[in-house]
Amino acid sequence: MTRVVVGLSGGVDSSVAAALLLDQGYDVIGVFMKNWHDTDATISDDCPWEEDSKDALIVAEKLGIPFQTLDLSAVYKERIVDYMFAEYKAGRTPNPDVLCNREIKFDVFLEAAQSLGADYVATGHYCQKEITKSDDGDIVHLIAGKDQNKDQSYFLCQVNQEQLSKALFPIGHLEKSAVRAIARERDLITADKKDSQGLCFIGKVRLPDFLQQQLKPKPGNIVEISPESGLYGSDMESDIHEMSYQESDGSVVGRHQGAHFYTIGQRKGLGVGGKEEPLFVIGTNVDSNTIYVGMGDHHPGLSRKNLFIDAADVHWVRPDLSLKIGDEKTYLCRIRYRQTLQKATLSRTKEGLIISFDEPQKAIAAGQFAAWYDNNELIGSGIIGA
Repeated sequence: MTRVVVGLSGGVDSSVAAALLLDQGYDVIGVFMKNWHDTDATISDDCPWEEDSKDALIVAEKLGIPFQTLDLSAVYKERIVDYMFAEYKAGRTPNPDVLCNREIKFDVFLEAAQSLGADYVATGHYCQKEITKSDDGDIVHLIAGKDQNKDQSYFLCQVNQEQLSKALFPIGHLEKSAVRAIARERDLITADKKDSQGLCFIGKVRLPDFLQQQLKPKPGNIVEISPESGLYGSDMESDIHEMSYQESDGSVVGRHQGAHFYTIGQRKGLGVGGKEEPLFVIGTNVDSNTIYVGMGDHHPGLSRKNLFIDAADVHWVRPDLSLKIGDEKTYLCRIRYRQTLQKATLSRTKEGLIISFDEPQKAIAAGQFAAWYDNNELIGSGIIGA
């Protein structure tokens, strides 16, 4: 019998995933990953791991499957939390959920599952996979989830063919409403439990409080850049890098507690009033400890048509489709979870990959992941450069 280890998170999605695998005749083991247990910056009672672990155990008992807890907190801190701190310190905007899937769920957790004799690991992700045969072996296709409002393929944009070949996504073909209906039919305790929010395995946190555990406050200037500053000419459309500002380009309108606490497109937490429209972060400089803002979501500093990904940071979920130097191809792209897919041209150079959008995109920040799709199949991704 084929054995599957399901990552039971204590939520409804993984609970139903386990139930469906049982229906399909798999030998199912439920494992709860304890990856974080420091609640110093967690918003009160928001999905504490103790409650999640208890719910996961109750679901396993209800389904009649073996259950155990796996403590991965040390490796999670090393690969995810330390990465987050380092990226913010460098003035970049990380996405720990993407890294969590690549480094934890489909790496360390997969290895642990295989030590239990598992042929596959399964999760409650809203995505799908298909397999086709080729002369060079099987090709695994990562397909968006049927529920477009819940599609989580973006979060798996850094996994590889080997990892996908060992993964199952039992609920990817279902709408969220159907998943909850199945949970109610099975009388699972998680049927009406709210979806978790915030950082992967950490929960909903006050990000400044969380970052201040290692990154100390460092007061600096907030500088407003006028749209009429003369900095935004036609050459901006060909600029593949984030705009570089100097304090002399604008006027000081306030103070902040550290440039590393802010990201492009951020509106909240600036503490500057008296403006006709809200201020948005359009640039940061951790070296000079300055953040630059523009008034209104139409400010030209918020948008770019192009971005660059260094060659070392380009990842192909479908390596058979990777672009060679000099190649160009049109794909649908997104730079954040749940963003509507945008048409763009990918151009491969010796230095890396240039993504040129048909329409300007707001709040492109270094450190984010850009992902590109062919219709509903995720083809590749990369870390946006400065």
